Amino acid sequence: MTLNKKPDADRSKSRPGGIIHAYQKYDPQQFPSPSAPPPDLVSPAFEHALMYGNFRELSEEELARAVRLDPSQIAGLGPSIDMLKAMLEERKRKILARYETLSVQKKARRKFQKTAQKPQLPKNLAARYQLAISAEQPYELERLWYRIGDDNSPLAKTVLDVLQRMTDHHQIDELASNYEFTGKESMSIPQALEIKAELEQIDELLKQLEEAAKTAQIGLIDMEQLSQFAPPSDMEQLEEMRRQVENLIREQAARQGLQPKPNGAGFQLTPQAYKIFQGRLLKRIFSELQPSRSGRHEGDVVGEGAVELQQTKPYEFGDSVANIDMPQTIINALLRHGDDRPLRLRSDDIVVHKTRNHPKCATTVIMDMSGSMRYDGQYMNVKRMALALQGLIQSEYPGDFLRFIEMYTFGKLRSPSEIIELMPKPVTIHDPWIQLMADMSNDEISEHEIHPHFTNIQHSLQLARQAMVGCDTPNKQIVLITDGLPTAHFEGSNLYLLYPPHPRTEQATMREGMLCKRDGITINIFLIPSWSQSEEDIRFAYRLAQSTSGRVFFTSGKDLDRFVVWDYVQNRRDIIQ
Repeated sequence: MTLNKKPDADRSKSRPGGIIHAYQKYDPQQFPSPSAPPPDLVSPAFEHALMYGNFRELSEEELARAVRLDPSQIAGLGPSIDMLKAMLEERKRKILARYETLSVQKKARRKFQKTAQKPQLPKNLAARYQLAISAEQPYELERLWYRIGDDNSPLAKTVLDVLQRMTDHHQIDELASNYEFTGKESMSIPQALEIKAELEQIDELLKQLEEAAKTAQIGLIDMEQLSQFAPPSDMEQLEEMRRQVENLIREQAARQGLQPKPNGAGFQLTPQAYKIFQGRLLKRIFSELQPSRSGRHEGDVVGEGAVELQQTKPYEFGDSVANIDMPQTIINALLRHGDDRPLRLRSDDIVVHKTRNHPKCATTVIMDMSGSMRYDGQYMNVKRMALALQGLIQSEYPGDFLRFIEMYTFGKLRSPSEIIELMPKPVTIHDPWIQLMADMSNDEISEHEIHPHFTNIQHSLQLARQAMVGCDTPNKQIVLITDGLPTAHFEGSNLYLLYPPHPRTEQATMREGMLCKRDGITINIFLIPSWSQSEEDIRFAYRLAQSTSGRVFFTSGKDLDRFVVWDYVQNRRDIIQ
């Protein structure tokens, strides 16, 4: 390789690092900024957990597959991927241009037919054997070999040899159909099988290199296989590039809350990853709103007490002196007294700022995890909504009260960290008519012995009411997310499981709704679609919501997070007007 004696002066000025770019394909002007946003690593992990209820350890290879880098970030770090692809394609071209397959196909067929004539089978197996040979079915030969019984008998060994010859024959036919050979040199059967394996290996490596060129996923390349074709010097450079890319991936993983496990086996998600995922959920939710409603609104002033407004009003007895508009009050006094001194204030000179209260909101979200929520993956939409709402309140309204309740045969208070693990309960009884009662005060009866897939709205409302009893705010609401009628309720310590839905369960649930109204709690119901939903489900939802001056929302599961979050924001604004 020769260099120009003296690069052009103008080109040198307009192209910093031009020589480096020419030989290493590295352009300092095109290299991505280190402050560029990292690829999204946490969303795939959370989506997996939403579906399956747990986080699986992420190995180094899986992390490499999850990352999408800019290919320009690896330019100049090692041998060109295009160069490696060209080397493999040239190797493949030479093989195809050297050999022909017609002769080896004939050899394989004759070998198979000749070997197939050797076995002398008993009458009860002969017909099956002839069928397997004529149809060239390896599976039938394998079943026949098992029926012989003695693996070490001469007959079993002969049948096994026939099976091998049949397999070779099929492999070589596949080689001829998958690749277009144009040469004239014939191959032996073992040589043809070796060439088939080599060509398939080259195709797999080309596929890996193509993917790596698009996504910079160097971890996808099988270095051991590639070393059979690439020179050692190129392999050393490629291995060094792989290590640098791995370090880059680890750095970006750490920026998104992924950290190595203490035992070194895979990665785990930190609270920072939760915040990032919740932030992405909220960004998506607000970006999907209609243009007239899509502005991202900052949260109100945090804290208790009054917030001063620009408007003023004359002072009235009982107004706080802390809210006096002092400049306007002095101006009013000067206008009234003129040049008279000393200046004396009168009550009609005083004006005060108008104020508004900034009360907290108390919300309890009841999430249906009964057996029917498994259909269409509705439970995933419920969990996604809960994480989005929790992220909104943490970031925008940190003074608000928020609790979550998992609803199935029982109601259970759940912490935000447990939401991701919630799953619909398995259906453990399939009778069309169920009327069961269990005395839960009996120490011999465990919750684990009770069928878990029923829907107990009454108990969940009771827990929500008890959770908010100590909240010193008049703004209390229950967000009930369900797909149908209640099928379980408590009467004292007795738990009733009644299916089809029974009037007794509905009456118990409505009584609990009236107790919520007595405590100033509004019930808003988000009714999501279900295969078993009927007009009676809708009427019940209206009766329960209207009994507490609440509302019923009908939404598809995929829009649930958007509707719940937006309704919370709108309701929050209405409260502080």
